[in-house]
Amino acid sequence: MTSFDAVLFDFGGVFTPSPFELADELDSAGAREGVPLRELIFGPYDRDTDHPWHCLERGEITLDEARSRIIALGRAEGVDTDPFRLFRRLAREGGSGPRAAFVDRARALRKAGYRTGLVTNNAREFRDGWRRMVPVDELFEVIVDSSEVGVRKPDRRIFELALERLDGIAPERAMFLDDHPGNVSAAELIGIRGVLVESDPSAALAALDALLPEPLDHR
Repeated sequence: MTSFDAVLFDFGGVFTPSPFELADELDSAGAREGVPLRELIFGPYDRDTDHPWHCLERGEITLDEARSRIIALGRAEGVDTDPFRLFRRLAREGGSGPRAAFVDRARALRKAGYRTGLVTNNAREFRDGWRRMVPVDELFEVIVDSSEVGVRKPDRRIFELALERLDGIAPERAMFLDDHPGNVSAAELIGIRGVLVESDPSAALAALDALLPEPLDHR
């Protein structure tokens, strides 16, 4: 069994419900057939492009500017693509708080001596809000926020930066959990062991536990 020194986590879709899945639900509930609401709002997420949401996550434009551009993209397709509508619903449906199982795992990993990091595609305007949702300083030694460093997943440089900040841990000694297959694949391309987190996170938690040589103390 491969020994791991570090575990990296995504934030949205891991510690909280996935906005991608909610976009798909809204799509099936009322968007015009054939128009990919998820891609209109978030862009092709397995690539790094000049889509407004990608520019936002790299810290190149403001949230208001990204919102205006995304609404215009949707208007051209006859679809409501206001990302605020999506996030209002996500806030309502995720009102019970973050997924406690992932908070517990991250805490137990750090207690057991593993290096821990957060690698998140995010917006500057969301920073204060998501950092209040979990005890980030307790759970993670390093936080790599795309809007702060100017590079976003799936660009390999964001993973390399996280490993560098963890004192140069080798990719093959690290694990990464994310809810988007493209981000998991990008991490695996540089040698990191990827774990995909789906809507039911139990499989990902089981996969994480199975990759560790000793059971974690979750107390």
